[in-house]
Amino acid sequence: MTRSILLVALMCLAEPVAAQYALSPLPPATLTACESELSHLAQFQVLPSIAGSGDCAAIDVVLLQGVIVSDKVKVAVAPPATLRCAMATQMARWIREDVVPATQTIAGGSLRRVDELGSYDCRTQNHIVGARLSEHGRANAFDVGAFRVADGRVLTLTDVKVVKAWRDLLRASACKRFTTVLGPGSDPYHEEHIHLDLAEHHGDFRMCQWDVREPVVEANKTAPGMEEPVPLPRPRPQMAAQAGKAVSQTGKTGTQVR
Repeated sequence: MTRSILLVALMCLAEPVAAQYALSPLPPATLTACESELSHLAQFQVLPSIAGSGDCAAIDVVLLQGVIVSDKVKVAVAPPATLRCAMATQMARWIREDVVPATQTIAGGSLRRVDELGSYDCRTQNHIVGARLSEHGRANAFDVGAFRVADGRVLTLTDVKVVKAWRDLLRASACKRFTTVLGPGSDPYHEEHIHLDLAEHHGDFRMCQWDVREPVVEANKTAPGMEEPVPLPRPRPQMAAQAGKAVSQTGKTGTQVR
């Protein structure tokens, strides 16, 4: 009897405890809608909002560490880039849907890493004093360095020696995805890297300034079918002697015309 009463008492005590845990669900997900979308595309860390000096600020900020291509393949972003989530998502889609396939089919390599030359940086455009705030100051820009493939090659979008079809395709895809694309030919500050951002231009304007250049071929000194020029004959001995005599009489030599 006593044992039965004890068991009933223990069961009564256990029910409130079980009910307490059952009514305490896990904390709701803290990811924003953008971050939730990005979680299927990339590896990243959620960062606090940015409130820098002046107008430098950004919300919904992440640290983009890599892009998920498949379950077994990931493309690293090195160093990781501090970006607004919208910019990070567009970068992840560009790398995943455009850069990886083009590198595989045209350049013949498996992409393994993207070199990041610039992401968030509280500064003016091109570091010029008095210029407008750069999109880097809003965590809304990414400067692309090189692409590194599995076989050890380093492919740079500004390198004229890299297959042009690959560079042409990535230029076209970048100009569709981003509102600002700057590279060689835009200004002296972007001769060796590509700048991408999602700036809000007036009237949905898009800026795509990137010349995909080819190697400079030196022209032949002699055109095909033409012979080398015939050298002029040396001065006759008599003319040379007269010239020497004139010098000895005046003690000066005349200025030669070239």
